[in-house]
Amino acid sequence: MSKKLIKSGLIVSIMTLVSRVLGLIRDVVIASVMGTGIMADVFLFANKIPNFFRRLFAEGAFAQAFVPVLSEYQVKDEHQGDQQGSVQHNQQQTRLLIAQVSGTLGVIITGVTLFGMLASPLFVILFGFGWFVDWFNDAPGGEKFTLASNLLSITFPYLWFITFAALSGAILNTLGRFAVAAFTPVLLNIAIIIMAIYGAPYTPSPAHALAWGVFLGGLIQFLFQIPFLYKAGMLVKPKWAWHSEGVTKIRKLIVPALFGVSVTQINLLLDTLIASFLITGSISWLYYADRLLEFPLGLFGIGIATVVLPSLSKLHSKNNPAEFSSTLDWGIRVISLFGWPALAGLMVLAQPIIMVLFMRGEFSQHDVMQVSMALFAYLSGLLSFMFIKILAPGYYARQDTKTPVKIGITAMVANMVFNLMLAPFLGYVGLALATTLSATLNAWLLYRGLKAQGVYQLSTKTMLFIAKLMISAAVMAGVVYQLSSDFEVWLQMSFVEQVQQLSLCIALGVASYLLMITVLGVRLNDFTVNKD
Repeated sequence: MSKKLIKSGLIVSIMTLVSRVLGLIRDVVIASVMGTGIMADVFLFANKIPNFFRRLFAEGAFAQAFVPVLSEYQVKDEHQGDQQGSVQHNQQQTRLLIAQVSGTLGVIITGVTLFGMLASPLFVILFGFGWFVDWFNDAPGGEKFTLASNLLSITFPYLWFITFAALSGAILNTLGRFAVAAFTPVLLNIAIIIMAIYGAPYTPSPAHALAWGVFLGGLIQFLFQIPFLYKAGMLVKPKWAWHSEGVTKIRKLIVPALFGVSVTQINLLLDTLIASFLITGSISWLYYADRLLEFPLGLFGIGIATVVLPSLSKLHSKNNPAEFSSTLDWGIRVISLFGWPALAGLMVLAQPIIMVLFMRGEFSQHDVMQVSMALFAYLSGLLSFMFIKILAPGYYARQDTKTPVKIGITAMVANMVFNLMLAPFLGYVGLALATTLSATLNAWLLYRGLKAQGVYQLSTKTMLFIAKLMISAAVMAGVVYQLSSDFEVWLQMSFVEQVQQLSLCIALGVASYLLMITVLGVRLNDFTVNKD
C-alpha cells in the first residue's frame, strides 16, 4: 500500500508542480499587465467568486461526499463481480451511479450558473459591498462595482465547466488514474496566459481579456477529460435521479460538507468583503501572498490529500481501521517532510522571491513590501493548512460530514472575531493573520476529534520525525539567511543577478536540509504504512 501511495503521490505532485509553475507564470503576467491597481482588484474579485462555488460544487464538498460513496460501490461491485466472474457487472453498477450523479448535479449546477450570470451585481453587492457604497454615492472608486459586475458575468460559466471536470477527475482518481486530473489545471493557466498576452488588444481592458481566459480555460479543462473517461468505460449519459439510493446518500453527506470543507473559502470571501473597505491594492496584495502560499500547499498538501481520500475510503469500506490510522499517519509525515522547509525557506526569502517573480511593469517595490507582509502572516499557518488537507479526509472517508461542519462553524466564527480584532489595527495583514489563526484552530479541532473517536492519534514515531524536521528546517533557515543579502542590495542587482543569487540560496538551503535530516536519522522506512 505504501509503495502505491508514494507512486500516486509523486505522480500527482509532479503534475501539480507543472500546474503551479504555470500558475506562477500566469500571476507574473497578471502582475506585469495590471499591477495591484483597480483592474487587478476587480479581476481577482471576479475570479474568486466562481472559484468559491467551485469549492462547493466541484472538488470541495461534492468530492468529499462523492468519492467515498463511489469507492464503496466499487468495492461492493468488485466483490460481487468476483463471485459471478463478471467484471462487466461491476462496471454497470458504477456507471449507473455516475450517470445518476452527473445528471442530478448537471441540472443543479446549470441553474446556479445561469443565476450567477444574470445576478452578477447581487454577488458584487454581497461580497464587495464597499464598492457598491462608493458606486451608490457616486464616490471615487465606484467604477469598481460596474466593472466587477461585468467581469463576473464572463467568469461565472467557469463554474459549470470546472464542476464536470472535477467530477471526471474524481472518477479517474478512484480508478487510480491520478495524472489526468492533476494535469488539467495546467490548461486553465495556459488559457489565461495566452489571453493576457494576445487577447488584450481585442477586449475593452486587460481585465476583460483575463476574464475570457478563465472562461476558455474552464471549457478546455472540461473537454480534455472526456476521452479519458471514454477510455475508462465511464463516459455515460447523465440522468436525473434525485431520489436514487446513491444520490440520496451523497445528498445527505454533502449538505454539512458544503460548509465544513469550504470554511477556508468562506473566510477568504469575508476577507474580500472587508478588504473592499480598505485601500486600493489590499485585495491584490492578499491575492499574491495567497498564491505564493498555495504553491507548497497545492504541491504537497493537496497532492498528498488527493491520493489519501480514495485510499482511506476503500480501507473504511474493507473495515481496516489499523491501516486507516497508519495511512493518516503516513500523510502527516509526508506533508511535514516538505512543509517545514517550505515554511522556513519562504519566510527568509519572501521579499527576493516576490521581487524576482512580480516586480516588473505595473508591480512596484512598494507592492513587494506589502505582499511580503501578508505572506509572513499566511506562512505562520502553512502547516495548519496542510494538516487540514490530511485530517479532514479522516472524517469524509468514514462518511462523517457532521463533525467537520461543527468544527468548521467554530473556525469561521473565530475567523470573524479575529478579523474584527485585527483588521482595524493591521489592515489587510490582519485579515491574513486572522485566516491563519482560524486555520490553526480548525486543524487542532480536527485532530482532537479523530483522537477522541479513537480513529487516529499521532504516533511517537511521527512526533519524533516532525521534531527532526523542525530542527533541520531551522538549520536550513539559518544557512539561507546568512547567504541572502539585505533588501536594498537585492534592489540594486540586475534581474539575472537576482535569479542567480536566489537559485544559489535555494539550492544550498535544500542541500543543508537534506544533509540535516540524514544526520538526524530520517530514512526511507519512515514513509511506510504500518499494516499491523
